[in-house]
Amino acid sequence: MIEAVSPEIDGGRFPAKAVAGWPETISADIFGDGHEVIAAAIVKDDGSEIPMLKGVNDRWSAEVTFDEVGPAQVTIVAWRDLWGTWARDTRKKLEAGQDVSVEMEEARLILADLKPRRGEASDLNALNAAAKAGDADTLLSAETLATMARHGPRANVTRYEDLPFWIDRERAAFSAWYELFPRSTGPEGQHGTFRDVIDRLDYVRDLGFDVLYFPPIHPIGTTNRKGKNNSLKSEPDDVGSPYAIGSPEGGMDAVHPDLGTLEDFDALVAAAADKGLEIALDIALNASPDHPWIGEHPDWFERRPDGTIKYAENPPKKYEDIVNFRYYLDDGRPNAPFWEAIRDLFLFWAGHGVLCFRVDNPHTKPFPFWEWIIAEVRVKYPEAIFLSEAFTRPKVMKRLAKLGFNQSYTYYTWRDTAQELTEYLTELTTKDCRHYMRPNFFTNTPDINPVALQYSGRAGFRTRLLMAASLAGNYGMYSGFELCESAPLPGKEEYLDSEKYQLRHRDWDAEGNIKDDIRLINRIRRENPAMKDFLNLKFFDAGDERVLYYGRFDEATRNYLLFHVLIDPHTGTEFDFEVPLWEFDLPDAASIRVEDAIHGNQFMWHGKDHWLALDPVNRPYAIWKLFPPGGVA
Repeated sequence: MIEAVSPEIDGGRFPAKAVAGWPETISADIFGDGHEVIAAAIVKDDGSEIPMLKGVNDRWSAEVTFDEVGPAQVTIVAWRDLWGTWARDTRKKLEAGQDVSVEMEEARLILADLKPRRGEASDLNALNAAAKAGDADTLLSAETLATMARHGPRANVTRYEDLPFWIDRERAAFSAWYELFPRSTGPEGQHGTFRDVIDRLDYVRDLGFDVLYFPPIHPIGTTNRKGKNNSLKSEPDDVGSPYAIGSPEGGMDAVHPDLGTLEDFDALVAAAADKGLEIALDIALNASPDHPWIGEHPDWFERRPDGTIKYAENPPKKYEDIVNFRYYLDDGRPNAPFWEAIRDLFLFWAGHGVLCFRVDNPHTKPFPFWEWIIAEVRVKYPEAIFLSEAFTRPKVMKRLAKLGFNQSYTYYTWRDTAQELTEYLTELTTKDCRHYMRPNFFTNTPDINPVALQYSGRAGFRTRLLMAASLAGNYGMYSGFELCESAPLPGKEEYLDSEKYQLRHRDWDAEGNIKDDIRLINRIRRENPAMKDFLNLKFFDAGDERVLYYGRFDEATRNYLLFHVLIDPHTGTEFDFEVPLWEFDLPDAASIRVEDAIHGNQFMWHGKDHWLALDPVNRPYAIWKLFPPGGVA
């Protein structure tokens, strides 16, 4: 019996996600009737086997490492181990002082049936000689057992179905995103250009980010153009929403002429790569009423019974500057030419060096559409990364992750208390979704000015940053967060004077900025292997509901970090906490070396019981690096 296999997504309908070079644990319940010894292994694409180890209650597991980005599959095989059963029973009889001459004959017969592989004939001859001589010590030696485990006879071999995996490059699982509007990077009062963005690259890199993400950079329509603060009436100098894509200057494969040319964009991508930055583009399948496709492909758009094009709606909201694409024909067939055009759109930008795509509202488009698009793009660009911007129902978000999106926006923005954060992260790191849904904890977006930040002050920005960057492998922020921008439209989770509808020029060195906090946490992320795989997250009890206490522990590199974060942005606290010495099999009275990861000083913690004070202004969080006995990375 091979059952309860993990990871297996919907019976193998979807691949589990893994990262090239990272170990992936595969496990299953494996058992059979009777008392024979059972053995099992993972079989990789190349036919190589990785032995599985038996744990508690017939649960077997093994770690597999995939080397290349792209599709992969493995399977599990299990069998009755004839030699292992013989060795176990023979040893018991010897220990009981019984005669094992018959068992020696059984060993000879088992060995006689084996066909030696190249270079193994002498080894088998030696084992046959030992069997004839009744040399139980040789036949039961660890060396012989290891040899026979690899090459011995297998009975009742059972093979499970193939388990599909999608193997990503590391940046799909570990990345720090910074979002800015290129049009706001120019001098005061002027529309920015791609060349202006090049001048901002050092700033982004200095903060420690590795992905620079732009909202749509395409021509913007003028029909029903939105004005400042989403006003239905625009003024002549209003730049419009970049999500109303398309004008006589072009559509989604063109750049806004005020930003520059495609050659300028290529220069920006190259300059970013030289500084270790990747450019991410927002793929928003929105068309303004001025999009060239409306005239060129009228059957690509949804229409009302009177033949007019439908505007986008999310009642009671209306988006008068956007019209809807048509994904299916009246007979239910996919609108294939349109699907192919969107695929080619992704391929076009990938050809210009963009391999990170943030997809706008994918949950409002058909699931089969995205599954096909992503699979098609991956044929040529398996290293492409798709980030799903879907703030919607949990099952919908998870389905998008299953069908191919490498990263997913999450509910982090609305999880404010220690209990809410603990419950949510426990779900993301321990439930089945951990095998296919990789969260990206954005602190804010141009669309979302979180209520919690509107009233939290600088301390709230510092702690929300710290938690986003340390609880998840992927995180991001929208520019202005480092300046603690929080002025809302009254009664809404939206920014006053939103950059979606106007240019914004900022003083990046304004008093009260939190750039030092950003540099700190991004440096800690880079320098500590434990920060990569967010599944290693552990929560501990601080004894105070205003404090989130957690750790990131990597056993392979013996790299261990602890975090204390003050959730309350207004009031300080003093609390007792326990150093988790038990995680290192240390007694409660043991001592452990620790480094204050913020300031760099090292000292000893003696025993597990300690005390800490946090306050919103001077110390809203603490980060500790632990050095248990036995060596560290």
